[in-house]
Amino acid sequence: MPELPEVETVRAGLAPVMEGVVIEQADVNRPDLRWPFPEGMAERLTGKRVERLRRRSKYILADLSSGETLLIHLGMSGRMLISGDPMGQFIHDHPPAEKHDHVVFHMENGARITFNDPRRFGAMDLLDTATADNHKLLSVLGPEPLGNDFYDSILVEAFKNRNTPVKSALLDQSIVAGLGNIYVCEVLFRAGISPKRKAGRIATARVAAMVPIIRTVLEDAIKAGGSSLKDFRQADGELGYFQHSFDVYGRESEPCRRDSCEGIIARVVQSGRSSFYCPTCQR
Repeated sequence: MPELPEVETVRAGLAPVMEGVVIEQADVNRPDLRWPFPEGMAERLTGKRVERLRRRSKYILADLSSGETLLIHLGMSGRMLISGDPMGQFIHDHPPAEKHDHVVFHMENGARITFNDPRRFGAMDLLDTATADNHKLLSVLGPEPLGNDFYDSILVEAFKNRNTPVKSALLDQSIVAGLGNIYVCEVLFRAGISPKRKAGRIATARVAAMVPIIRTVLEDAIKAGGSSLKDFRQADGELGYFQHSFDVYGRESEPCRRDSCEGIIARVVQSGRSSFYCPTCQR
């Protein structure tokens, strides 16, 4: 499932052709994805200007001139693909409609934004912009790791007396929003912390030191266009490239990349997810 860097990459790709532009027509080609679309979604989107395109955790939020906000979650295989861009940034003509083109936005500037989702684990909803933060999916989220509300004392306090593995703690969206399995593995490697360590037993200084590491890992991934594993593509159809920089994720039985470490990357399963780490230099 796309994590924060992939979603931010898609948002940034959509912004030039959606922000400040009217949705001339919205086509909704099925009644639901992971859950039913809101009633009258096509009519509520058609003719509305996208005032702002933002991201919260793994959700894209499009604030509309109607006072509503369109929430978009890509799910396992969802893609937002741009075609016919009048700004000349994309070379794709409008392609023929495909079976899994579930929602299509025909923009006033000639661009077409297609939400294609073969597995239909994605989702869309319409929220009142003024109270969007109270939506059940958004109200439970912790601070944004790249925002001003995420700093060392926040993470230290969240980890205090916590008896769960640090891997599980960092995946807890109420502690920090947007982190997923891939980037938590990479963060813990750079921090030199085993994913099996109990969060509450890690020294305060080491917990605090994870905050800039989290930021750096995410920023590096965004610069690389995210990680393309299986289905993810950017809004222009291109792949992300951060997977070529993984230190541990997916590298089971390969040598550790840390200088002077002779360890071999191992994999353990925690809460049904694979954790990749170096048993030699991650303690």
